[in-house]
Amino acid sequence: MSDTTMHHSGSQGVSRRRFIAGTGSLLGAAALAGHGTAAHAATVAQAAPIGDGAHVPALVIGTGYGGSVAALRLAQAGVDVQMIEMGMAWDTPGSDGKIFCNTTAPDYRSYWLRTKTKQPLSNFFGIPIDKDIPRYTGILDAEDFSGITVYQGRGVGGGSLVNGGMAVTPKRENFGAILPSVNPDEMYNTYYPRANAGLGSGLIDPAWFDTVDCYQFARVGRKQAGRSGFPFVFVPDVYDWDYMKKESAGTAPKSAVAGEILYGNNYGKKSLQKTYLAQAKSTGRVTISPLHRVTSVSPGSGGYTVVIEQLNTNGDVTATKTVTSDKVFFAAGSVGTSKLLVKLKATGALPNLNGEIGRGWGDNGNVMCGRANYLWDPTGKVQASIPCGGIDNWNAGGAFAEVAPLPTGIETYASFYLSITKNPNRGTFSWNPAAGRVDLDWQTAWKQASIDMAKTIFDKINATEGTIYRTDLFGAYKIWNDTLTYHPLGGAVLNKATDNYGRLYGYPGLYVIDGSLIPGNTSVNPFVTITALAERNIEKIIAADLT
Repeated sequence: MSDTTMHHSGSQGVSRRRFIAGTGSLLGAAALAGHGTAAHAATVAQAAPIGDGAHVPALVIGTGYGGSVAALRLAQAGVDVQMIEMGMAWDTPGSDGKIFCNTTAPDYRSYWLRTKTKQPLSNFFGIPIDKDIPRYTGILDAEDFSGITVYQGRGVGGGSLVNGGMAVTPKRENFGAILPSVNPDEMYNTYYPRANAGLGSGLIDPAWFDTVDCYQFARVGRKQAGRSGFPFVFVPDVYDWDYMKKESAGTAPKSAVAGEILYGNNYGKKSLQKTYLAQAKSTGRVTISPLHRVTSVSPGSGGYTVVIEQLNTNGDVTATKTVTSDKVFFAAGSVGTSKLLVKLKATGALPNLNGEIGRGWGDNGNVMCGRANYLWDPTGKVQASIPCGGIDNWNAGGAFAEVAPLPTGIETYASFYLSITKNPNRGTFSWNPAAGRVDLDWQTAWKQASIDMAKTIFDKINATEGTIYRTDLFGAYKIWNDTLTYHPLGGAVLNKATDNYGRLYGYPGLYVIDGSLIPGNTSVNPFVTITALAERNIEKIIAADLT
């Protein structure tokens, strides 16, 4: 990041207009929940990037949850691993001394190759809040498809860099609808516990929660849920709760309590850089090449031929490399893996991939809304950006609602929610030869099912409290944000596009090991399930395919 200073705007006075723009920018912060760094020394150190003509035993495309699990377990089994990451390493401070910019002040580091921010909450008090930024390989990708914008993390650590860290294991009774071909006993006895241990998930201290100012918004959410007969449940998170106690008490640099989340968290969050990837690097067998993008995988002599583009921070291609690998693991995320496989099948690089490639994609039923509370229910000027609880109406109404913060630094008297719903609609990725790209056939109208399910919670709370929905957060007189997802899932569905462990049919040595395996919905925030499934699959692959 040698060119960071040229984009830095410098310290300026904050006008009222800029303040409103800034406060609104973090309204969507916790809505990315789960999906930087307390000890910067613990971040992943970088070796020289992969060279043209290299041969590697295992190549992992992507450094998110599935890819990080695969890299660690392969390395522990004695396999040398090369990881290819399209985004940056995020291990070098900018001119402000911090690696990540604050959610209230998005700068060049905030968005992936955009010239204007595209914030999940686009308006505040009716004022549009997006602003111009320099084009840069920033941390958050707001990728637009027909009818939907998919938010994804870009950098070493993938989505773990930008989500709220809500580490939720689905209720066992719901698991059969999530991954019908997977034995729940092995998941709940072995792989979910392994994933939660590896991720470092833990619950907030309930006694501290009850008293600290930064969770007043969540206590209001709990009270109002209870008065309408809904259970409020604490859910684990991968934030360092001891660190949050210190930042709240003023004895450590503020991070979550300063609203950091949407564009990275500088101190307290246990992203993959601190957990799986740190362990993987410590084996001495894992190398990561950031700002590299895989464009082709095809059978070749001596393994699979992989074509990789190297990028600069403007997004320009500065080199093209061709390497070979014995085994290739697709872990570029639901969208990245699906797009790449659909392209490779359609253009003849991997023509024998089956007809399920690109199918079964879903948005985890994501919709967002806000509610306006009365003056006697203030939600607090100081709000931790890390959510810690939700409202469960899954069985009765098909919705689980995360009680999310609005950490604007001012009192808003607003309650804000990200709902995960049992939306049955599924999209398909397809190759568009005329445009040379992969399209997704999603329709915004399909979100109506999610809205109806979320309303089973919030219509009742509004009726009980005598309150109304906020209409100023997503545009003019718009109650629901129904054009986004933070939780893309599917596109290379387990036991359909792959076998029951992620092996791609027709191509021995090619594997899918990320969220694209999960058919569209997990009933909760998905990254623990992605991690646990990866733990299950890689254990089988190592035992059966590498011995």
